Amino acid sequence: MGTIVLTGTVVLVLLGFGNPLYWLAAVALLHLYVRHGRGPSTTGTGTGTGTTSKGTGAATATGAAPTSYKAYRDRRDQQAKWERRYRRERGL
Repeated sequence: MGTIVLTGTVVLVLLGFGNPLYWLAAVALLHLYVRHGRGPSTTGTGTGTGTTSKGTGAATATGAAPTSYKAYRDRRDQQAKWERRYRRERGL
């Protein structure tokens, strides 16, 4: 995805020598990519205190690691709660 965005930006910059409006389009494309195009794994700081762009700090659908220990504990506690409920309602 990043390669496509960078290629498109280069093309828009080259076209911008004839029409400066294309430079604005290139800047807008880069801005949208930085704000919305990258996944949560590139937005975190890696220190364990940051959160993902969704604000939960939980793992993504691709199986990436959580960004904080608190997010891990929350997921672990929720899973244990579901498992206790399942055992209580359906037995062993």
